[in-house]
Parts: sequence; C-alpha cells; structure tokens
Amino acid sequence: MRESGAQVMGLCTFKGGVHPYDGKELSKDKPIRDYLPKGDLVYPLSQHIGAPAKPVVAVGDEVLKGQMIAEAGGFVSAPIYASASGKIKAIEPRRTVVGDMVNAIILENDGEFKEVEYQAVDDVSALSKEEIMKRIQDAGVVGMGGAGFPTHVKLSPKEPEKIDYIIANCAECEPYLTADYRRMVEEPEKLIEGMRIILSMFDNAKGIFGVEDNKPDCIAKLRELVKDEPRMEVKALKTKYPQGSERQLIYAATGRAINSTMLPADAGCIVDNVDTIVAIYHAVKFGMPLMQRIVTITGDAVTEPQNLRCEYRYKLCRTSGSSRRIQELSRRRVIAGGPMMGFAMFDLNCPTTKTTGGLLLLAKDDVEEAEAQETACINCGRCVAACPSRMVPSRLADFAEQHRPEMFEAWHGMECMECGSCSYTCPAKRNLAQAIKSMRKTILANRRKK
Repeated sequence: MRESGAQVMGLCTFKGGVHPYDGKELSKDKPIRDYLPKGDLVYPLSQHIGAPAKPVVAVGDEVLKGQMIAEAGGFVSAPIYASASGKIKAIEPRRTVVGDMVNAIILENDGEFKEVEYQAVDDVSALSKEEIMKRIQDAGVVGMGGAGFPTHVKLSPKEPEKIDYIIANCAECEPYLTADYRRMVEEPEKLIEGMRIILSMFDNAKGIFGVEDNKPDCIAKLRELVKDEPRMEVKALKTKYPQGSERQLIYAATGRAINSTMLPADAGCIVDNVDTIVAIYHAVKFGMPLMQRIVTITGDAVTEPQNLRCEYRYKLCRTSGSSRRIQELSRRRVIAGGPMMGFAMFDLNCPTTKTTGGLLLLAKDDVEEAEAQETACINCGRCVAACPSRMVPSRLADFAEQHRPEMFEAWHGMECMECGSCSYTCPAKRNLAQAIKSMRKTILANRRKK
C-alpha cells in the first residue's frame, strides 16, 4: 500500500474524472463579505446525517444569538443554535433544498442580534482530548462539505491510535464554488489552528492539506505557514473533478483505497472540509457554536457574484441580492450548491443549512437542452474512462432502466458515488447518473425494509 499518494507529473491524483468548465473566475476574487439577515429565520431540524435535532424551545420563547434551540437527537446527531436574537414564531414543517418537508424552528428576527457570552479558553493545549471533543460536539459542528456527518462522531474512531492522516479537503473541485478558496486566502491561520487542534487528539497522525493546483496562491500561503510544522504537509492535487471526493482525495493524498463498505478510518484517515476545520477552531478556542458559513452566490445570471459569510438559516434567494432576477429565471436554472453535485430548486423559499456551499443562477438551462438531444448508447466507453469508481455506468443505467436490481448489484452499482462524471462525458446525452442514483435509492430502501 503506497504512502506517498498517486503521482502524475508531480501532482497527486486518481484515475478517471472529468474537466468541466469551472466558472470560478466569476467569484474567486470577491472577498468574503459579512451579511446579516432580515426577517424570519428557518432552522430545519434535519440538516445533518443521523437523528434530527429535538427542539428545546417553545413558541413564544425569547432567544439570544448563540443560544441552543434544539439539542442532538442521539449520538449521531447535532444541536442547533439561534443565529439571531428574537422570538420563536412557530415549529412546523418547511421545505428544504432537496424538496423534503422537515420540521423546522421559525425565529422572528428582532434585528438586534443580542448574543450570549461564550466560554473561550486562553490555552487550547491545556485542554484534554475529552474536553476538546465535548466542545466540538456541543457546538453542533458537522461536515460542511456536503454530507453533514456530525464531526464529533467522525473524530471518534474505534482505534484512534491507528489514524495516520488527518486530511483537510482544500480541493473545492465543484465548479463555480469559491467559498473554501476565499477562506484559505483570507483566513489561512484559522485553518492551520483547526488542524493543530485535531492533531492534538491523534498522537500518531500527520496533517495533510490537499489543494488543487489551480489555487497556487493557497498552496504557497499554506506551505509558508506549515514550514516549521513537522506534523503538517501541503500536497498539490491535479485539478480534476471529483478530486475533492473523499475516496479520491484519500487515494490521491496517501495512495490508500477505500470502497463504499469502508469508512476513511478503516484506511487510517479522517477527512474534514475547510469550513469544518475552521468551525472546530472557533468551537474549541472561543466556545462558539456553528451559526454561520461562507456561501458563494454566483453564475452568469448574477450581476455581482460574491462570497458571503451569512447566517446559515437565511433564505437562499435573499442572500443573492438578486431576488427579482431569480424570480424571472426558470426555477430549473437555480441550483443549491454546484452544477455537478447540487440540487435544482423548484421552490425558492428554502433556507441555507450547515451544508449549503453556494447558490448558482444560470441564464441558460444546458441540461434541458441536452435531454432533448438524447440518443442511444454508442458503446464508446467514455463513461467508463471518466468513472472514478472504475465501473461501467452505461450498463448500470441499463439495469436501472430495466428494473434489474440483482444485475445492478452484481456489476457493483452500489459503489457509485453519484458524482455525475458519466453524464457529463456521455456523447449520447443519457441521464446515466440520474438512473443509477434512483436505482441505488431503491435498493437501499428495500434493504431497510428487510
């Protein structure tokens, strides 16, 4: 098992992948701007993997910014905190960006942002591992790169002494999104401090910052900051989608491979997103709960693309500053997240959450046009070459469309990570990823029933 990563012309990478237009020039040079919300705030109780949070407030209660309004519903769960002061207006189902109706706490924002006092510490190194873990857990920190896995669970492997690498996912391979880039450019010290805190919990681990080589300024800045850190290293990754996927990042950075039945810890690795690591720093050093995140507002339909530090329960359409323009656009052209892994929105009245990395507004619906041109598979093999999981997407899509789950599983369809590389590269314009994703959901649902 190779320890130095997969090297291609001096850059760490993986097999497969695609090179879509990244659109990052629209917002990469836009500094982070603080944005305070107005009006009601919506706090979905299910914005992380695991059990939904449980409300600890009632309608009519007055709350302060930074006050817990929902506690964790179990070990694999996370608490939720008010990101403004005001009065609890309702606890009722609300729509999320994926289309689900979930219970949510509605806060009537008083606009004063009166805040609780946080319990900061002078010397983080004086804290025990248990104290560090508790501060992370109490703060409600989850994976902010998309999955929303509670961070305290991820940092609690069965055998912590076998963790060799803590990998900071600095790739940000999703097109258009630049929130992590701006964080690394403007606040790299927070990222380093967050990594130092995590490393203090794993005595045998080394910290790796995996950055795509289309961010040379970030690579240079981070290398300067870690030059005297024997337990930290910056690795340049080949710019390619989906380089930031957990499996691909682990392989590129360490040469170790995992599949869908394994956790990163099984390969001696823990992977955390840039914003997650910064949130760990805020939680442990200052006692601040997770209440905000950086969101990229971008696309060719946005007059002024920007990166906003916003309260993550605010309406997506309001954070763009282009509400009128959004309403004019077809709702199929508004995407929560990036174009490859994001969700097309059919209801704009949705809040941001801990996992919302961006809002993409496109003036043209390329996907709809491509669907109109769909033709039969020509067996060219491009989807096979692009698949990071080394599968045959065209066949898997056939099995899905033919409702043959046994063949789908026999051809390792459950290994699909739903990155969309196959659909992107298909000259026949087939909806390969959509068909495969639907079949995976059906199989998983049937497994749960059994």
